[in-house]
Amino acid sequence: MKILYGVQATGNGHITRARVMAGALAAQGLEVDYLFSGRPAERLFDMEVFGDYRCRRGLTFQYGAGGRVNALGTLCSNNLWQLWGDIRGLDLRGYDLVISDFEPISAWAARRQGVPSIGIAHQYVFNYELPGRHQGRLTRSAIRLMAPVDTAIGLHWHHFNQPILPPLISPPRYPVTLEADKILVYLPHESRAQLLDWFSRFADYRFVIYCDSPKPETQQNLQFQPFCRDGFERDLASCAGVISNSGFGLASETVQYGKKLLSKPYRGQVEQLSNAEIMQQLNLAWVVNGDCDLAQLKRWLQAPNPPAAPYPDVAAALASWIAQGHVEPAASLAKRLWSHHAAHTG
Repeated sequence: MKILYGVQATGNGHITRARVMAGALAAQGLEVDYLFSGRPAERLFDMEVFGDYRCRRGLTFQYGAGGRVNALGTLCSNNLWQLWGDIRGLDLRGYDLVISDFEPISAWAARRQGVPSIGIAHQYVFNYELPGRHQGRLTRSAIRLMAPVDTAIGLHWHHFNQPILPPLISPPRYPVTLEADKILVYLPHESRAQLLDWFSRFADYRFVIYCDSPKPETQQNLQFQPFCRDGFERDLASCAGVISNSGFGLASETVQYGKKLLSKPYRGQVEQLSNAEIMQQLNLAWVVNGDCDLAQLKRWLQAPNPPAAPYPDVAAALASWIAQGHVEPAASLAKRLWSHHAAHTG
């Protein structure tokens, strides 16, 4: 079986998920080519596992101060004519299947050329009824318009009695330790001045901040680190807590490692607002809405860590399911994986 795997590269969570799937698909002996869109090729990192991958412009979001989605900037920065040209120009002859991690070019090309397609992404959970205010028919329509697929596999922290799979993340690669003064931070759309204003007030803690920095730098009790997947996961395994936006992938890894999480959703981004609301309902994180509340941050820093909650090997299960022709109903696959999760977490 030959597969084209399209990945929405605007967020690191999509790429991290694809890395996990790459190993699982290779273990099944499947031939896979990768296409990334939404971020310039020179801004991608740690991509060796994808071999001779392709990049296209695709669609992306523009963010303003504090992580607010800039609607006008997003509209102006996306070239729909080029997107249509890339969809028409993607030749899928010779491919048996397209997998889309919410990537529009591969999904729409598969639809136009009649190639079977599977969507594997957190965003596809919005095809179902989720708790909270931040979803509905408009959101479902937008998801289907962005990256339409024949079979959509959604991922979430709970099944909500629907055919939703657990998070697709790598099992912990490093032993879990605890450096009580070390806080891992990933807030890529906050300015350095803003981060200094928030975190320099808590001099008893070291804030290890991954950002678009060319080299490691230290300012007071803040340590700025360039993007590096391996270094980030090592720090995740040893830190006392994580401060991030409300992206699905990092929150899932934080829960799996048993680290407390302070989550600050992007304003105006429906997916992150929904994630934040559900995190609170499931008691997975403390949530900051708007500017950082320093009193809340102090209480969170002093709070204990939750127990680790490892997820099953969803990538291996999905890769086997794909290799066997993906004939098993998604509901049956979901039930098996959640039963395994319950058995190992009590």
